[in-house]
Amino acid sequence: MTNIELGQKGEKEAAQFLKKLGYCIIRKNFKCTYGEIDIIAIDKNELVFVEVKTRGTKKYGEPREAVNMNKKKHIKKAAIYYISKHRLESKFTRFDVIEVFVKKDKFYMKHIKNTLW
Repeated sequence: MTNIELGQKGEKEAAQFLKKLGYCIIRKNFKCTYGEIDIIAIDKNELVFVEVKTRGTKKYGEPREAVNMNKKKHIKKAAIYYISKHRLESKFTRFDVIEVFVKKDKFYMKHIKNTLW
């Protein structure tokens, strides 16, 4: 499996994970000139922007460590654009990271809430 395929599979598994927790997935892979957001969901009364990082090994550190300041800046700009475009300024917002670990074709999730700020 290539890194791109692994990432896509991780995003799919993360979306299913969130659905099981009661989240309503409203958009996947939102792209604009400012950046990309892997998953946009509603959790109770909050609009949640989720970055998914999938890894098969911890050789290069924890997946969340790949969400550096530059990545955060692009996610924030894309989120502001999405909120403005869809007139969601009145919604509470949150930024999460889901770490997806793959071991022997099994997926393990670690959901980190309010992590980007």
